[in-house]
Amino acid sequence: MEDPNKLQRKMSAAGESLYKTLGLEKGASQEAIKKAYRKLALRHHPDKNPDNLEAAEKFKEINNANSILSDEDKRKIYDEYGSMGLYVAEQFGEDSVKYYFLMSKCWFKTLLVCCGIFTCCCCFCCCCFCCGKAKPSENEDNFAYMDPEDLEAEIREHDAAGDHVIVIQPSADPSNGTVTFSGEDGPIVIQPHATNGAK
Repeated sequence: MEDPNKLQRKMSAAGESLYKTLGLEKGASQEAIKKAYRKLALRHHPDKNPDNLEAAEKFKEINNANSILSDEDKRKIYDEYGSMGLYVAEQFGEDSVKYYFLMSKCWFKTLLVCCGIFTCCCCFCCCCFCCGKAKPSENEDNFAYMDPEDLEAEIREHDAAGDHVIVIQPSADPSNGTVTFSGEDGPIVIQPHATNGAK
């Protein structure tokens, strides 16, 4: 169990402390990293220092430094963004590290605020979201609720007024090209429309 009184290390963006752990300068070769790791691992190995807790902690730090600096991808992220970059890569993936640091720059935040102010909208597409296509139409705003009983009464009034619906299928008279409906009150004749300007 870890000591609760022990201070936690802050994450850096410099990317130098792992090299210092191995006693190297930033940008050292892979051969130099291997050589320094072997030398320090032998010196601080828990088997050679059975009762020394500091040596055990130092051995863990040396192993951690070697595991990161030996991996080309992790080393590249560490050299460019430091331990904070490694943390972001662990949380969101190695591909999103550069975007995270891009979005945390002051100029990017300023650009974001300016776009929000100029568009009067936080989503930057005022015409498509809050003020445009997603805005409810005026017909929806003016919709009046109608009680089902009132609706039934209105239907009964229309039936009583004599507005009848035609329920008979039309029959075509092929001789003169007209369509005839024969309903309750007599036939309805529809003449065909003229085509190409002919009457």
